[in-house]
Amino acid sequence: MRAVVIGAGIVGLTSGIALRRSGIDVVVYEHAPEIRAAGAGLGLWANALAVFDELGIGEQVRAIGKPSEMYFHDPAGRLLETPEFGAEDHQYLLVHRAKLTDLLADAVGRDNIRLATGFQAYHEHDDHVTVRFTDGTSEDADVLVGADGAYSTVRAQLVPGFPAQEHRGHHVWRAVIPTTGFTVPDDRLILGHHRCRGGYVRTYDGHVYWLLNQFDSPPLTGTRKEQALERVVHLQEDGQNSLLAELIAATPEEQILQNQIMLVPPLPHWVSARVALAGDAAHAMSPHITAGATLGIEDAALLGGLLTPAGDVPAALAAYQATQIPRYAHVAQLSAAVEHAPTPPEFARHYAAFSHWMISRQTQHPEQHAVRA
Repeated sequence: MRAVVIGAGIVGLTSGIALRRSGIDVVVYEHAPEIRAAGAGLGLWANALAVFDELGIGEQVRAIGKPSEMYFHDPAGRLLETPEFGAEDHQYLLVHRAKLTDLLADAVGRDNIRLATGFQAYHEHDDHVTVRFTDGTSEDADVLVGADGAYSTVRAQLVPGFPAQEHRGHHVWRAVIPTTGFTVPDDRLILGHHRCRGGYVRTYDGHVYWLLNQFDSPPLTGTRKEQALERVVHLQEDGQNSLLAELIAATPEEQILQNQIMLVPPLPHWVSARVALAGDAAHAMSPHITAGATLGIEDAALLGGLLTPAGDVPAALAAYQATQIPRYAHVAQLSAAVEHAPTPPEFARHYAAFSHWMISRQTQHPEQHAVRA
């Protein structure tokens, strides 16, 4: 069996690894001229780490990460406790996106990745799918996986009329910088006023990852740094200075990433007989739950478990969709409860409830999933 994966991001590369581990011949196509990662720090929860363990690269992933905890404080520095949840519901691994992407590309095998080759269209046949690329070439495969992000061109053909949409008023600023000249004694995530939250987390290699986001933001003015500094005051009690403000001020303008958050609306279907969506292509969501990559990694693992060299591709993809669409409907409910929590303590409690649900699910191994011919 041969699979074509569109997109060499974290989910696309993980899909390639999972499918190869199942004995499937895989080629990953990426429109960019090089493997690169958009963004800075990335949190991986226990369920994502379980997938990487199953794929044989868990130790390598942990070697480029720092164990961290997702606890929140209020602007006065008080811990927002969630006594009904255990320590494991707050624990995750912080990694740098670019380092993880490089690791995954090596695990897929660089020879199995085609760069500077964009997806154009596909045509399904009874027993295969023909994939056409922007350079004029084409390839026949048994299955096509669209893991090409929120702006997925595969989704545009498979589910027309469902483009990525703005999460109106939701913006995020972030960067990774050296800690030179700073004392960062701990990690700190703060739930502030005016629908702002932010903080900083130390990385495994002596850097610090800072972030700040705001729901229902007023129109943006000024530079990216000015925008972040304008909002950081909402995370400080009585206007006092803060380490987060110092980190933002010390970050070169060109290193600050700023994004309007984009969402993919709920889709009526994720698959056809020989095409499937995975990761943000299927369910891009707000990063306020910091679980998009983790959940997309689970998509990849499930596809790798359901698809087998001698298996029934349409049945496998139908089983994938039947599992994931209801799951993400529940994810959306839990995410909305966090976003619309009226107070910081309720935000923290709903967040812990989401992470508890996510990591407590029974992890199924690929051999439990496989759909045979």
